[in-house]
Amino acid sequence: MAEMSELLAAQRAAFMADLPVSLAVRKDRLKRAAAMMRDHADAFCDALSEDFGHRSREQTMLTDIAASVGAITHAIKHLDRWARRDRRGVQFPLGLLGARAWVEYQPKGVVGVISPWNFPIVLVMSPLAGIFAAGNRAMVKTSEFTLRTAALFEEVVPQYFDATELAFVSGGPEVGKAFSELPFDHLIFTGATGIGRHILHAAADNLTPVTLELGGKSPVIVGRSANLAQATERVAIGKMMNAGQICLAPDYMLVPADQEQAVVDGLKAAATAMYPTLLANPDYTAIINDRHHQRLTDWIEDARAKGATVEVVNPANEDFGASNSRKMPLHIIRDATDDMTIMQEEIFGPVLPVRRYDTVETAIDEVNRRDRPLGLYYFGHDEGEKRKVLDRTISGGVTVNDVVFHVSMEDLPFGGVGPSGMGSYHGADGFRTFSHAKAVYSQPKIDVAKLAGLKPPYGKASMASAARQMK
Repeated sequence: MAEMSELLAAQRAAFMADLPVSLAVRKDRLKRAAAMMRDHADAFCDALSEDFGHRSREQTMLTDIAASVGAITHAIKHLDRWARRDRRGVQFPLGLLGARAWVEYQPKGVVGVISPWNFPIVLVMSPLAGIFAAGNRAMVKTSEFTLRTAALFEEVVPQYFDATELAFVSGGPEVGKAFSELPFDHLIFTGATGIGRHILHAAADNLTPVTLELGGKSPVIVGRSANLAQATERVAIGKMMNAGQICLAPDYMLVPADQEQAVVDGLKAAATAMYPTLLANPDYTAIINDRHHQRLTDWIEDARAKGATVEVVNPANEDFGASNSRKMPLHIIRDATDDMTIMQEEIFGPVLPVRRYDTVETAIDEVNRRDRPLGLYYFGHDEGEKRKVLDRTISGGVTVNDVVFHVSMEDLPFGGVGPSGMGSYHGADGFRTFSHAKAVYSQPKIDVAKLAGLKPPYGKASMASAARQMK
């Protein structure tokens, strides 16, 4: 634990000695980060598959490697514009007299990053794009569930960065607790809501500003005007990618009562077309570990015991019980009720409750009586209904006529609201999250205090100035 404190002190000392951090230095760090990803892409794919028991190589290249490089190159392209001082107005008549005001975006210092296991590459590198663009240095705590990926980071990072620029630490919950208690200049955590509460408590003692990217039960509202074949295929893609182990995965579907069977049929058809087999299918990812596999199994059995109909999408009739691969087929849960665990907790796996609604208002009410989610998905072409859903629900972000995609737009802020998180990053929003917006006011040569009636002795000029300001 002392080593982490010493590392933080070394990074902060190097940061202070380096001020001001030039844009050239920032771009150089970003370019080295992108080169690290490109140079070791194959090794990272291998490591991540080993950690999961099996993870689609192509998926890792798309969602972790290419997405990381994309976030970094976006930052390089736009950094000059993001970093410009932001001119602000001053009160009349000070501007006429030569007063000026502006905001400068200054790096905060050393940023701590606590990364999750489900996307342990992109959810390190994407925050780093904003952290480096803003001129900071960083320490990263990796997940103990992805040990091989963590070890690879610790092996390759020193080839591209000095430890005072970027350093990785690994370990279990005790290391994570000590890491979150360090006096960082900013801390970003991605993970479960329950752990996020502990992170916030730990950071509070140091008054460390925190960005929390959590999760929750992201709903899908299928409108009556939706193209059901398209909607169910896109939900199936989002739900089965990474075997549903995505913070933004569709967590439950709300569908018109008279369209429930068509939706279930569409989900089955889409899942079967994409994954005609599962156990030996290189495109389908395994559940991360035995504990999470057992958790999902228990929740399915809880739903079944409480009256749900569970439809397993197993096109090849494979024997999952005889396999030790931890792969799990899509389970569609019909007649799910609020007393079932799957309707109380974020699922984080290939289990999808489908619930009926009578009117879109009742669907909105169901979303609103739960915690505010990280994502919300609406399918339909009724502009009035879409507007109603957007206006009357509150979520971290929304994708219309698809799922998850808003997270891949670098120009959109990514973050939650309430129990699904606080703060946001990506693109310009990430640059500003990891920057201090410093207000600067430059006074003209004239005696402004006297002009404004602020200089004692107070009198008629002071009252006249107050009266002018209150008009």
